[in-house]
Order: sequence, then C-alpha cells, then structure tokens
Amino acid sequence: MAQVSIRLNGYSYSVGCQDGEEHHLQAMAAQVERRIERVRSLGPQSGESRTLVLAALLMADEIHDLSEAKLPSGASETLARAEQIVRENRLRAEKLLLMAERAESIAAELERP
Repeated sequence: MAQVSIRLNGYSYSVGCQDGEEHHLQAMAAQVERRIERVRSLGPQSGESRTLVLAALLMADEIHDLSEAKLPSGASETLARAEQIVRENRLRAEKLLLMAERAESIAAELERP
C-alpha cells in the first residue's frame, strides 16, 4: 500500500492508497482543493470543518447533477432494450441449465444396470 501526502485547505494529510493509484489520489485531492477554493471565495468560513463540509456538499451537488443529466436522444430506449435482452438471456441460461441437469439425470438412469 502506498502513502501519499496531500494538502487540503492549507493542511497536509497522509493518505493510503493502492500501489499505482498515487496520481489518481492526487488528482482527486486537487478536485477537492478547487471546491475548497470556491467555498473560500464566497467569504470567510468559521473553521476548517465547515469549509470541508461545504466543499463536500458542492461535490455532492455536482455528482447529483451529473446523475440526473438527461441521456442523449434514444439512449434511454436503447438502454431499456439492452436490459430486456440481458433479462431474456438470463432466463435462457436458467432454462439451459435445467435442461442440462435433466439430461444428466436421464443419462445417469440409463447407465444403471
């Protein structure tokens, strides 16, 4: 496990991550720091905790907006059709499994003396 030193709101933190994920973690910290800077630009805050909470809420709002974003025209129909195909394939796979088990059972009966 790798250790990465990040700086948020003027404070240094040592954070563990998987080997090879160091740059990704630093990029995430940079994203958080940008939100902290936005919060600070709104005016003085009463403490680090409040600043970090407001930055977290900004990020949560952005995530919410992205998850609520409209899909391109026709994408929802394509997604619904793909989900239907997956359901149908699961049913077919279950039926094939039952048929294979039945065939094995019949073969076992035929092999008995």
